[in-house]
This record gives sequence, structure tokens and C-alpha cells, in this order.
Amino acid sequence: MNKNKNVVWHNTEINLDMREKQNHHKGIVIWFTGLSGSGKSTVATELQKALFERGCNVYILDGDNVRHGLNSDLGFSEEDREENIRRIGEVAKLFMESGTITLCSFISPFRKDRDKIRNNLPIGRFIETYIDAPLDICEKRDPKGLYKKARNGEIKDFTGINSPYEKPENPELIIQTFKYSLEENVIQIIEYLEKNGYI
Repeated sequence: MNKNKNVVWHNTEINLDMREKQNHHKGIVIWFTGLSGSGKSTVATELQKALFERGCNVYILDGDNVRHGLNSDLGFSEEDREENIRRIGEVAKLFMESGTITLCSFISPFRKDRDKIRNNLPIGRFIETYIDAPLDICEKRDPKGLYKKARNGEIKDFTGINSPYEKPENPELIIQTFKYSLEENVIQIIEYLEKNGYI
């Protein structure tokens, strides 16, 4: 809830329909969720490249990148994680309203937080994409060495080890990075976007 009662939304002359007509694609939020090391950022980066080459207006909001600036004041308590995702949801909505295909790559372990973002967007604009990889595979990959630190007690409340991850119940897409190649995963997403008229 906005604490300032003197804030009024300012409508601009260029609306979403106009932006989408110019872009030749819809403004959407593709929300990648999954364990650390599941392949969220890898898939998002490759998808961004493929969509950009097609002439799409596309941008990635990535967990670590956002914590360098906008959310640098937040830690990793449950409350801070919730606020981290809330802020990202608001930024993603602004990007979507600009007609951008917005790729959001965040562990976002709690269903309620992801559902809040979905409910804050128009129907059909939020594409929950579960990056599915078993914990043991993510732990073997461990690109940042975080699982090792969590196992050694150096990181508390680490998702998948001593903090829960709640899998999406009805995601629009399930991408199995342990089963298919990166190219196959990206093709699956693009085919979904084409089939549903987003691009």
C-alpha cells in the first residue's frame, strides 16, 4: 500500500497497444524460477540472444545484477527476499508496459511471492517458467560455490539446503535443463511464444 496519499498515476499519450504495434510482439514477463544452479540465467541469456536476433525488444532482469543496485540494501532473510521479489515485480511490470519482453531470472522460492506478481499483471502477461533440475545436479554444478558454503554452514537460509523451495503448481512452461540441451530448451520457449501469439 502506498503511504503517500498525494501520489497520482500519470497517464502518458503512448499506450501499450501502440508500443506493441511498433514492436510487432507483445509485452510480457517471462519469470524463470528454480534452484540456484538450475540454469535460469543461462537459459534467459540464450533466449534473450535468440529474441534479439529476431528484432524483439527484450531485456533480462537477473537476481545478482539487481542486487548490485536497486536491491543492494536487502539481505537474504525471508522478509528481505519477499521485498526483493516485490520490487522486481514492480520493475518487471513497468518493462512489460513499455512493450518489452522481460526475462526475470530469480530463485523466487516462495509461491505466494510469484503469485503476487502474476496477480499484479494483466491476464496472460506473466509466463511462469520452472527451470527444473534436481538438487543433486544443481549442487554438482554449483557455479558460484554457494552449495558448498551452505553445507559448511557459511550461508544460512540457503534455498534447497536449509530453506525451502516451493515448486510452481501450474507453470506455463517446465524447462528441464538436466534432460535437454540449451538449444532445445530455448526452442521450447520460442515455440510456446509463437503458438500463443506473443511473438
